[in-house]
Amino acid sequence: MGMLKEFKIFAMRGNVVDMAVGIVVGAAFGKIVSSFVADVIMPPIGMLISQVDFTKLAITLKEAGGQTAAVTLNYGKFIQTVVDFVIVAFAIFLVVRAMNSMKKKEAEVPPAPPAPSKEEVLLTEIRDLLKEK
Repeated sequence: MGMLKEFKIFAMRGNVVDMAVGIVVGAAFGKIVSSFVADVIMPPIGMLISQVDFTKLAITLKEAGGQTAAVTLNYGKFIQTVVDFVIVAFAIFLVVRAMNSMKKKEAEVPPAPPAPSKEEVLLTEIRDLLKEK
């Protein structure tokens, strides 16, 4: 089998397509969450610590000199990234939790009892005939 044909079979499997859709939606969701954190959550937190822009929080390790840029430890950006992660993880947790509860509801519905086999039907008829005699 040619490599191109094998790749086509691989790429057209349902799981691969579902995964690709999930990645694209996840990337868009990540942008939404990042905007939510940067534009809605962090400004009030920044006000609490007397800073207007939380991402500007940094410790200067070495001042700029001549053409050399300053060396800074940007802990504000790191904290914002951690908050992004926590919010994304919590949102995913809620989605997974909702999906699991829906699966439990589906699993709780007992399946209909299977129809009796031909042998059971025949034996039941024989039993009924013997009872009549």
